[in-house]
Amino acid sequence: MLINIEHIYKYFNGEALLKDISFTLNENETVGIVGKNGCGKSTLLKMILGEEEYDISPDGNGSLTVSDCGIGFLEQNSGLDTDATVFDEMNSAFSKLTDIKKRMDELTDTMTNCSGDELEFLSSEYSSLSSYFEIHDGYNTEFKIKQILNGMGFSELAYDRVISTLSGGEKTRLALAKLLLEQPELLILDEPTNHLDFKTLIWLENYLKTYRGAILIVSHDRYFLDKICTRICEIENGSIRSFKGNYSDYVSLKEQLVARQVKEYNAQQKQISQLEDYIARNKVRASTAKMAKSREKQLDKIDILEKPQILEKPPKIRLGYTIEPTKDVVQVCQCPLIVGEGENRKTLIESLDLHIRRGEHVALIGSNGIGKTSVLKLIQGIIPKASGNIIWGNNVKVSYFDQEHAYLNPHDTAIEAVSRRFPQMTDAEIRKSLASVLFHGEDVFKPVSVLSGGERAKLCFAIMALNKGNFLILDEPTNHIDLSTKEVLEESLQEFEGTMLIVSHDRYLLNKTATRIVELSEGSVRSFDGGFNVYMQTIEQEEKEEQERLAQDRRQKAEEEYKQNKQKQYRSKQQRADDAKRRQRIKELEKEIEKLETYIEELEDIIAQPETANDFELMTAKCSELEQARLDCEDKMEEWASLEE
Repeated sequence: MLINIEHIYKYFNGEALLKDISFTLNENETVGIVGKNGCGKSTLLKMILGEEEYDISPDGNGSLTVSDCGIGFLEQNSGLDTDATVFDEMNSAFSKLTDIKKRMDELTDTMTNCSGDELEFLSSEYSSLSSYFEIHDGYNTEFKIKQILNGMGFSELAYDRVISTLSGGEKTRLALAKLLLEQPELLILDEPTNHLDFKTLIWLENYLKTYRGAILIVSHDRYFLDKICTRICEIENGSIRSFKGNYSDYVSLKEQLVARQVKEYNAQQKQISQLEDYIARNKVRASTAKMAKSREKQLDKIDILEKPQILEKPPKIRLGYTIEPTKDVVQVCQCPLIVGEGENRKTLIESLDLHIRRGEHVALIGSNGIGKTSVLKLIQGIIPKASGNIIWGNNVKVSYFDQEHAYLNPHDTAIEAVSRRFPQMTDAEIRKSLASVLFHGEDVFKPVSVLSGGERAKLCFAIMALNKGNFLILDEPTNHIDLSTKEVLEESLQEFEGTMLIVSHDRYLLNKTATRIVELSEGSVRSFDGGFNVYMQTIEQEEKEEQERLAQDRRQKAEEEYKQNKQKQYRSKQQRADDAKRRQRIKELEKEIEKLETYIEELEDIIAQPETANDFELMTAKCSELEQARLDCEDKMEEWASLEE
């Protein structure tokens, strides 16, 4: 057990933020901490790290124990030497191995000039250091650094960059890369997916799924939690509750728990009411007083259940439309995507083709800066087209959600923002509409300029609902909004029978609402039928096929080079014999590698199965087998490569 917390509290200004918290984290567990903003997630992490003191319970009990293990904690720019280069900073994660290798080299030089007892003593030290160096894979540190940096989005061109020249997002990614290289027994991550694009997120998820250690994560990225967590712990109203499984399992189990609590509470309240009514009617009558007294004793023995805590009422977002558009909603034909003016003018996409049909829910994805938001503006004419055609169908009515909420006048109040667009509505009707997104009482008179990002988003949803557009264009609609509003929006978009084009980094939202994924990249636009999971499966299969193709190309190239060398070189009988042995060994290695690759695929399939995720011991065993199989495969690939050379 790496972390053991029993009955601790945390008070701020006399009020308990966390109360009677008990929590454990075992080796090789991946646990996600979820809860509303301000509920105490980061505070809990700080208490575990010893950065904040915990408070004991009112009866004097309470303890927090963290085992003596290596702990890695991700925070903004943590542990980075800003004067170092990217590669040197990553290499510092292996400082102990570097020192050992330096000492081994010194011993090698010294031993050439000594003998006797001194040689024996130095040889013993060298043997001990060499054993440690090999056990900790010291000869592969450069390979590991390049593997992690590549996965975290740093090309070889970035290796020599000084860290002080990196952006804030790049520094955060580099800090995470260094943590992964250090491989602490306990990895604590606070919002690790910030600043990561889809490609890097996918790599990180796959890496963490086979991480040899425990992971404790605070994250709002539900898809990320779904992919890697084996348990979810929710902090709600100061208390913590554990749910086995990933995020989707937590959502289902939480719904069942709440339903059961409400049912049990209502049943008990009904029982209490009936007993109280019976006692009141029969207590004063001599003939039934004894029975009433018995009911009183029965009532006293009831362990009264706490009333289930009613969460803040979620908003209501009802998206519908009145006019049916034509089958072809919009067609973009050979339109270049050009942004900026003058010297800043830049072509992001040479020729954009996009066809959206009635009823489709299309998600637009791609790396940061590729032009996703600009595509939405190009389609609507907010950005003028330089050439090509944009053809709209008949009866298409657009409702647009701008992530910057730029179409809201900052001087308008919430009620004015609605009445300006729908002058035919009465104040009472507008108030009712705003109340559905939690603008009550005097809230409707708040100027847009003082509204929070979440409040502005809800105001925009209210306007969209009233607009009754049959084509929704949404740019990052879940930015700034809380979890309950996200869930309501997801349900509304799922049920929306009209057409939708959405840009979002929220993969959980995309997977639940999109029927087609369109991927933008430099020089190409690709379409994938199905949700985000289908897109991911396709991309992973393509990457696998590409790796197989590259491996085949390497083998063919090696065979061709071998044949050429064979024709050019004169070989003795011994050389021919040696070559025969080498070719035989190459064939053996290729068969062994093929078997190992098949075995690795089988293990990955087993690990991905829900029943494996729910069996901790089986998951641990299979992950260990997978890691060993990968190491064996790498060893054989290195031997194969050396023989081919």
